[in-house]
Amino acid sequence: MTVDINESKNEFEKVFNSANSPDIEKAIIEFSSRMQIYNAGIKEIRTKLEILDEEFKAKYAYDPIHHIESRLKSPRSILKKVKMKGIPVTAESMSANIRDIAGIRVICNYIDDIYRVADLLTAQDDVKLIRVRDYIKDPKPSGYKSLHLIVEIPIFLSTGPMPIPVEIQIRTIAMDFWASLEHKLKYKTDNIVSDELRSRLLVCAEEISRLDTEMQDIHNAITSQSVEA
Repeated sequence: MTVDINESKNEFEKVFNSANSPDIEKAIIEFSSRMQIYNAGIKEIRTKLEILDEEFKAKYAYDPIHHIESRLKSPRSILKKVKMKGIPVTAESMSANIRDIAGIRVICNYIDDIYRVADLLTAQDDVKLIRVRDYIKDPKPSGYKSLHLIVEIPIFLSTGPMPIPVEIQIRTIAMDFWASLEHKLKYKTDNIVSDELRSRLLVCAEEISRLDTEMQDIHNAITSQSVEA
């Protein structure tokens, strides 16, 4: 995935002008180049996850990962975060202060798979764990559940290795189903959701959580029976 320089310029220009940046064009080109490096970070982590999943399938006839999604944060989203954080509008500052420019979402079959995948990935020598936020054990007030990791992976360029942060969200199919629909509902209503609807969404999240736990128990029981047989 590449970044359109002209499109980036249109979005970055207002912020750079307001910050009295001496060289808008240079800053945009530098950051666009870095976006391509962030995309390389996504590829590195995605490859590691796919290899882990394939290894499990070969060894145990079972793959813990249902599917993987990835994205680069858009210039508009980056600028929004720049304003919110009040950080200098430079390529260096954005790279140092915004850790979720590169993002991967890993959808697992069961709850146990989430922690298994996270442990196996972060145990690798070239993956540095920066931050963990466990919204499964401690859900958000809305009912949102997911395991969030920020990791750093070295990208080997012609000038040498460059560490790149990648945000990884790991969740079950059920958690992803709820989060995706909740996001769309909030987006369509410009984030204005009544208290009644928030309560109903929270009830749905609790029901999905019970379903996840029940499916995990059934899976464990079937696996146990297979081993005994």
